[in-house]
Amino acid sequence: HHQDQGGREGSRKEHLPLSLSLSHSLPTSVRLGEGGADPGSNPPSPPSLRGWQRHSLVRGIRGSSTDLRVCVCACVRQRARTPRPNDMAQFAARVVAPAPHVGGRRTRRGANGKNQATRRNGAHTAALAQAPHTQTKHTNGNAATSTPSSREALMKLQAQAGTNRYAQEPKSSIIGIGLTIHNAPVELREKLAVPEQEWPRAIEEMCKYPHIDEAAILSTCNRLEIYSVALSFNRGVREIEEWLSSSSGVPLEELRPYLFLLKDKDATRHLLQVSSGLDSLVMGEGQILAQVKQVFKVGQECNGFGRQLSGLFKQAITCGKRVRSETNIASGAVSVSSAAAELAQLKLPTQDWETARVAIIGAGKMSRLLVKHLASKGCSEVTVVNRSAARVEELQNDFPDVTIQMKLMPDLMEVVGESDVVFAASGSESILIHKNDVEGMVTPPEVVGGVRRFVDISVPRNIDPAISELGNGKVFNVDDLKEVVEANKKQRAAAAAAAETLIFEEQDAFDAWRDSLETVPTIKRLRAKAEDIRQAELEKTLSKLGDNLTKKERRAVEDLSRGIVNKLLHGPMQALRSDATDASSIGETLENMYALERMFDLKEDFVFPGRK
Repeated sequence: HHQDQGGREGSRKEHLPLSLSLSHSLPTSVRLGEGGADPGSNPPSPPSLRGWQRHSLVRGIRGSSTDLRVCVCACVRQRARTPRPNDMAQFAARVVAPAPHVGGRRTRRGANGKNQATRRNGAHTAALAQAPHTQTKHTNGNAATSTPSSREALMKLQAQAGTNRYAQEPKSSIIGIGLTIHNAPVELREKLAVPEQEWPRAIEEMCKYPHIDEAAILSTCNRLEIYSVALSFNRGVREIEEWLSSSSGVPLEELRPYLFLLKDKDATRHLLQVSSGLDSLVMGEGQILAQVKQVFKVGQECNGFGRQLSGLFKQAITCGKRVRSETNIASGAVSVSSAAAELAQLKLPTQDWETARVAIIGAGKMSRLLVKHLASKGCSEVTVVNRSAARVEELQNDFPDVTIQMKLMPDLMEVVGESDVVFAASGSESILIHKNDVEGMVTPPEVVGGVRRFVDISVPRNIDPAISELGNGKVFNVDDLKEVVEANKKQRAAAAAAAETLIFEEQDAFDAWRDSLETVPTIKRLRAKAEDIRQAELEKTLSKLGDNLTKKERRAVEDLSRGIVNKLLHGPMQALRSDATDASSIGETLENMYALERMFDLKEDFVFPGRK
């Protein structure tokens, strides 16, 4: 509360917005003056002022909220150029200048649209700007505020006008966002699935967003996960969500309930668990590690797959190998393909493959595993339908004990009509078998229950789920495999606990390596500063010595200056280098880095966020 000239005490409700408006609008307007976002758009979140700055600024205000809005708007109008010192001085004078209430009421605008209080106090404002040591007192005589203290706060704010708005944020964040078979239905996963050949394009598109520095995408039949390095966590998340929605065509409101969101250590830990097989539908399955390796391999050819994500995926691959070699998590482990084969066998009335005719659509890795597990369960004859004959011939050579009949895609419907169990494991992104294709087919024999069973482990799906509406057809997809693998998880609980210990070790190793990266820019800036000083002093010395020096003598003087600098820098450089595998030494190294930055004034130059 404070008393106005009319002697009437103002209410807290009237003056509280004034303080809040200053602490939020002022930094925003300064950023707009640097060429930031348009006033019509949503402004970025203002950086938090330190307590002493905020209170000093608030104490310096003795005007109405109308005057404050005039000042802020005046600064916003200059957003197209960097504020000059004269602009900031005028701005400081306007904020500090008193504009008392008249008769206990807020100031009003006259007929010409100008603020009357501004006109009346124009002379006082100009005089105050020329007399920075004048003290302004309240009319109630209870408090006096020194103008210089407010001016000092504003001048400090001016000095910070060129500061990177991310300077007070922690180092760039690692973001993990996506959906898996554990929390999203296959109908949604297939819409977001990204084929491997499209991964480079997806990485490039995400890295075009202003706050995304690096990106990687892991897309399988059970999950779609995006890992990124972002300048700002909140803005990075919004941009990835925007990309997910635009690339899949799924509205963000429908997508968000199924997304998981992880940051930094939680994100890295999740990827280590994924590569170890702990997050798989079938715990301990080895196919996911091969898929993580493929992400790393594809990423090496993409500009957006940078240093941090490269290190993260390397660590994930190392972790996956250690877990499988040092624990029993993979002993007797089943894959999605083996679970599909087991599910189909459980659904057969006789649970005997000798009584069923089997067909497989596709001849890739999943189909190879299907043939392997079907053969181990007693299936001796399989028909494989594929676009080309080469891969089917490879299967015939690799499984001589199984009779594999080869058919091409034009014969698909004929093969389906002659089969009792059809597995779909192709790379097609569209439905291959529709309801109306099956509706007119001959009903399977009674030995298999008179039902044609389709097991679709492709994502996107290849078999129309509406076939289940027919009396003689039943469709299963990857989500139906959960009942088969539940017992598998219980058997591997002890191995999973041992795997978690290894994951913690690998996570600590990655965190130590990532922290060690912080010293790299400091080392470069320290060397650059030392080299600038050496060059400047060398030129001075050579100019004093004149032109009579021979080339050999000049080289000797230059070598001397370089040798002195290198020997002086040897100690600081050693203090900034640490063993990235030793997490305990990282803290000491970072303390050395901060000390050197203060001593040598190694502050990074301002780079506007989003410019790469």
